[in-house]
Amino acid sequence: MKTLSCGLLIGLTAFAQRPVEEFKTKTGVVKITPIRHASMMIEAGGQVIHVDPWSQGNFDGLAKADLILITDIHTDHLDQAAIDKVHKDGTVFIAPAAVGKTITSAKVLANGQTTTWEQWTIEAVPMYNLKRGPTPGTFFHDKGRGNGYILTYGGTRFYIAGDTEGISEMRALKNIDVAFVPMNLPYTMTPEEAADAVRAFHPKVVYPYHYRGSDTEAFKKALDGTGIDVRLRNWYY
Repeated sequence: MKTLSCGLLIGLTAFAQRPVEEFKTKTGVVKITPIRHASMMIEAGGQVIHVDPWSQGNFDGLAKADLILITDIHTDHLDQAAIDKVHKDGTVFIAPAAVGKTITSAKVLANGQTTTWEQWTIEAVPMYNLKRGPTPGTFFHDKGRGNGYILTYGGTRFYIAGDTEGISEMRALKNIDVAFVPMNLPYTMTPEEAADAVRAFHPKVVYPYHYRGSDTEAFKKALDGTGIDVRLRNWYY
């Protein structure tokens, strides 16, 4: 493990060939495990958060969720079979209203709204397409339908972008320590577009995720010289 100049302690360990990232915060260590595509598990303070659990991921041996965050209604984000794998009695859900129509027990957050859960502050932020959609004049992700999330724990801010292009709200973000940014066509953006957006809000550390089929090395190269720590991990093991 090594301590970065930004004050984040980042390590790489392995459990059943899973990459596990560790971040030292003022309150304690946050562990993040990539699972598949947009799915990840976050652990801190004895609590477990699953983000967008998806059945194509391997959840064997993983802890059940105290909290499940859902970003959107598409099946690689809202997957009832995967939710059933990580759900337990008392699991809390936080989701946008479009997801709340399916998961009626969810606490609904709209873009711009903030809540707290345990020692976390959770802010819902916009995620949407600017130009890409299934047909002319339509978008894969309409503005206001889905949520990205900024999760703050111990003063450290984690940004999970969700399915989005390089929107103005992303580019205007401030003080992001760790970012997870998508890059796959046709649904989000190219690696070069993602790098351009990341350059604008300048997180300390950034991970490509939701990148199936994309050249993540091109994303890393596009951020050479910016001082941003680009970390490439395997989200498709």
